[in-house]
Amino acid sequence: MTEKNEPVRAIVWGENRHEQVEEKVRAIYPDGMHNTIKDGLTELLGDAVSVSTATLDEPEHGLTDERLQDTDVLLWWGHAAHGEVSDEVVQRVHQHVLAGMGLIVLHSGHWSKIFTTLMGTTCTLRWRSAADRELVWTLAPDHPIAQGVPHPFIIPEQEMYGEFFDVPTPDELIFLSTFTGGEVFRSGMTYRRGRGKIFFFSPGDQDYPVYFNEHVRRVLANGVQWAAAELPQRELPVLLRYDAEDFYTGHGYRGPMQR
Repeated sequence: MTEKNEPVRAIVWGENRHEQVEEKVRAIYPDGMHNTIKDGLTELLGDAVSVSTATLDEPEHGLTDERLQDTDVLLWWGHAAHGEVSDEVVQRVHQHVLAGMGLIVLHSGHWSKIFTTLMGTTCTLRWRSAADRELVWTLAPDHPIAQGVPHPFIIPEQEMYGEFFDVPTPDELIFLSTFTGGEVFRSGMTYRRGRGKIFFFSPGDQDYPVYFNEHVRRVLANGVQWAAAELPQRELPVLLRYDAEDFYTGHGYRGPMQR
């Protein structure tokens, strides 16, 4: 785990398909959305963060076990190719989140295998793809993720996401978005799974330059700092057997199905 005063180690994972096949998206994000997000984190956090990227088409999607072990926070953007993500890699990421790695799920990542696995629900929602004005309202102004963010801030063009959003009740609801059609959406919320912190943030459709927005960048920078665990080491919670009057030292137990 990262020691105090050391930079937070983050990976921005991007599907990186729209940028390759759609001229409109490539014109907005010539270096890919993942690199734009990386640049925003570096710009705001400087030496407090060490950011790298990974993409779908890399071997093991760029997410080997060794690399995840050295990662404090993983940011995830996916959309058109959720089904191409390896179940083995999803299980690997899932285990690292449970053991303490932070996860930030962006926009259409709500339907990613990793997010639906962690939530245990369909994670479906209402949507409209037309360019729409989004107002992002802060519901938890004292939360670390909301620091330095105007109330509300405006995203001039964005895909509409609306309720009902089929996710579990969040631990913390930080942002609520409204759109010109009258829709509302829980656009920023946190969860804890095992020892890991999870932040879902919805703004960020590929057809609009949302990841250049200064306030979106601030939210993501705050989110990275919040999601980084302060644990002595990363490990899964384990089942331990304790004898009577044995308060401190559990005995290893692998469960009834293990020998």
